[in-house]
Amino acid sequence: MYGAIIGDIIGQPFESMINKSKEFPLFGNRPHFTDDTVMTLAVCDGILKAGLDAGKKEMKLSIIERIRLWVEKYPAAGYGKMFKKWLGKKSYRPYKSFGNGAAMRVSSTGWLFDSLERTREVSRWSAEVTHNHKEGIKGAESVASAIYLARTGASRKEIKDYIQKKFKYDLSKTCDEIHPSYCFDSSCQGTCPQAIAAFLDGESFEDVIRNAVSLGGDSDTIAAIAGSIAEAYFGIPEFFKEKTMEFTKDDMHEVIRDFEAVARKRVYEVDVLV
Repeated sequence: MYGAIIGDIIGQPFESMINKSKEFPLFGNRPHFTDDTVMTLAVCDGILKAGLDAGKKEMKLSIIERIRLWVEKYPAAGYGKMFKKWLGKKSYRPYKSFGNGAAMRVSSTGWLFDSLERTREVSRWSAEVTHNHKEGIKGAESVASAIYLARTGASRKEIKDYIQKKFKYDLSKTCDEIHPSYCFDSSCQGTCPQAIAAFLDGESFEDVIRNAVSLGGDSDTIAAIAGSIAEAYFGIPEFFKEKTMEFTKDDMHEVIRDFEAVARKRVYEVDVLV
């Protein structure tokens, strides 16, 4: 989950800018967390409060409750118009969104469960509370699947093949090929393939973040998604963990600690312990 949060923070100053370069200061221009971080923590908090074995109704109600609670804590984090309208209603009905909010907040599900099937199920539920359009659900499931596969030892080719087969995303282009024509797009279908490409092209955690930001567009969300997968595959340097804690608040740290207490380890970390 660190990868999603620090990706959001690093990408935030470049949102909507045409950066197109990997050479930029990681923590320049007064970076700060956005709704991507708040919603990542809210979904994680909701899952943990419901319990990992919770059923669909209980899990979804818990996620909705924690989303609303965390928005009350951080009302100015930069939420989308449709999401804010949903918050203002008493009804919990989703609004058929295919925005990338479903994918940027899902990272904890890739770490909390012991099977890909359960990972996809809970990631789907986490999307459906607001983003019940098929593309919104697909975005959440694809990112959660990539994280699960990365942390359980799949190769990048295996991850790429799985995502292309199951979710029909075109992952044939490299970041260099995406750069020239890519512009701001806040949909899942216009963000998730590009974020996954940034991961596939990267040589380290930091390189993936730089790839993601260099694409331009919705850079904080692209970097949050790419960073969440990169953490599961490469691990995350202690420096970035420290920066995550530096740029976030105490109540956020509580959720991060609760998450770390129950999150499954990367296969490489498990191998070291055996």
